[in-house]
Amino acid sequence: MSSFRPPLAITSGEPGGIGPELCVQLGQSNIPKENPLVIIADRTLLASRAAQLGLSCDWPDYQPGSDAPVSILHRPLAVPAAAGALNPANAGYVLATLDVAIAGCRAGEFAAMVTAPIHKGVINDADPAQYFSGHTEYLAERSQTARVVMMLAGDTRDGLPLRVALATTHLPLKDVAAAITREGLVATLRILHADLRDKFGLASPRILVAGLNPHAGESGHMGREEIDTIIPVLEQLRAEGMTLIGPLPADTLFNPPVLAQGDAVLAMYHDQGLPVLKHATFGQGVNITLGLPFIRTSVDHGTALDLAGSGRADPESLFTATRLAARLAENRSKTSQA
Repeated sequence: MSSFRPPLAITSGEPGGIGPELCVQLGQSNIPKENPLVIIADRTLLASRAAQLGLSCDWPDYQPGSDAPVSILHRPLAVPAAAGALNPANAGYVLATLDVAIAGCRAGEFAAMVTAPIHKGVINDADPAQYFSGHTEYLAERSQTARVVMMLAGDTRDGLPLRVALATTHLPLKDVAAAITREGLVATLRILHADLRDKFGLASPRILVAGLNPHAGESGHMGREEIDTIIPVLEQLRAEGMTLIGPLPADTLFNPPVLAQGDAVLAMYHDQGLPVLKHATFGQGVNITLGLPFIRTSVDHGTALDLAGSGRADPESLFTATRLAARLAENRSKTSQA
C-alpha cells in the first residue's frame, strides 16, 4: 500500500505583506512534512522575498502526484509587488490563489488548505461593488456552503488547549443581537459538535456556551436573549445528546477551572471570545473554518505590512496552522474509514 499523502495547499496571501516570506520560511523549516507542501504563489515574488531574507526557494514546479516535500504552484502577479506596499491591481491574484486551493481541495487533490494573511481593504478597493468580508465568508461562498463557523485554537502559555468558536463573525456590534437566532445557533452548534468529533477526534465533545449579555442576562434583568433564544436552543440540543454547558457569563467563562469542563467555547460575537484567545495563545493560534467540505486552517494575525521583507515576522502561527491541518486531515481520513 502506498504511503503517499495528498499535499497541503499553502496560499501565500497579500503579496505586499508578510505572507510570502512566511511561506518561504515554512518551506525551509524542519517541521515534519508527511503531507507535501504546495505553495500557491508567484514564483518571482517568493524568490525576491527569499533573497531579502537570505534564503532560497529553489523548489520544483508542482506536479500532481509528486512526492516532492515542497513545490510551487505558480500563479502570476498582475503587477510586481513590493514588500510593505499594497496595490489593488493584485487583488485578483490573491483571490486566484484561493480559488486554486479551493478547487484542489474539493477535487481531493489537496488534503487541506492553509492560508497566509490577506488584506480585505485592498481587495475591496479593487472592486467596491463586490464587498469582500474575509476569508471565511469567501470560502463558504466559493464552496457553496450555506453556513460555516469560525474557530480559533491554540495552546495557552500553560500548555492547555483553547478552542473558541463564534456564533457571529464580522458584524458591527449593534447588529449582533439580531443576528443571534434560534435557527442560526442550532446550525452553528451542530457544525461545531460535528467537526470537534470528526476532525479533532473528540468522541463526545463538551461545549461551553457564552451568554450574550453581561452576567448572561441576570435572569432577564440585563437582556432577554439568553431566555428567549440561547437557553431554548441548548435544551433542544441537549435532548439530542450534545453536552452543552451554559449560557455562562463571558467574564468568568475563561477562568481555567471553567475551561477545564469543556473542549471548546462558543462565544456570541467576535470580540467577546477572540481577545482572550489571542492574549493567551498569540503566535501559536490557528484560525479554522468549520463546516466546509474540506479542511482550512490559517494564521491568527494580519498582513503586518510594516514587517514585510524585514525578516522580523514570526512564522510560528503558519507553522502551527500547517501542523494542525495535517493532523485534522489524518483524523478526517480515519473517521471516514471507520
